[in-house]
Amino acid sequence: MNQKLSKKKKLIICGAGETALLAFEYFTKDSDYEVIAFSIHSKYRKTKELLGLPIYDLESLNKNIPASEYYLFVALSSNHLNRDRAKLYNELKEKGYHFASYVSSKAFVWDNVEIGENCFILENNVLQPFAKVGDNVTLWSGNHIGHRTEICKHVFISSHCVISGYCEIGEYSFLGVNCTLADNVKVASDNFISMGTVISKNTDHDGLYSGNPSEKHKLSAKRFCKIK
Repeated sequence: MNQKLSKKKKLIICGAGETALLAFEYFTKDSDYEVIAFSIHSKYRKTKELLGLPIYDLESLNKNIPASEYYLFVALSSNHLNRDRAKLYNELKEKGYHFASYVSSKAFVWDNVEIGENCFILENNVLQPFAKVGDNVTLWSGNHIGHRTEICKHVFISSHCVISGYCEIGEYSFLGVNCTLADNVKVASDNFISMGTVISKNTDHDGLYSGNPSEKHKLSAKRFCKIK
């Protein structure tokens, strides 16, 4: 933890669940953002404060919080193949807000890696040269992102996944714990890759995969994740 960082950027965390609490912990102790409030939809709000900070209604956020003066971070998990997080992110982006990304000081990120906004990159991730990470991506702890690999928007990669070089992870996909991807593999959009799965060839859109070697299930990823 670096206690010498000056708190200059004002941040509002959108969410009030476990991911939001973790985001508060990481941003507060390991970034130059100062969390000044939380925000959720009014129908879910049961109290006026969280961790001693005010909770604003998302519906009226732009009336109280000018988009030009504050950053937002949408702190939601991978529910419904990341659709919940993406929907809120897109709604707020249309209102003109800017978004913070958290990159752990304990992650190894090469200096030419490109990282989008509203990303959550936790400790012990390794991002090799020329890797690209799109907007609204979560990399939980301890992953390896190989050189020249591109992770598209709205992806969630859990922990201890090994993604080799020249790979591509399509939008809205989810990779479970301990997945392994060989070089040059393209994971299509809307994929759910179960824990421990070994992917050695390109996958199909809306695919649900598991096993070593991987097998595609008849049930689609969207149906598995209950996307209507």
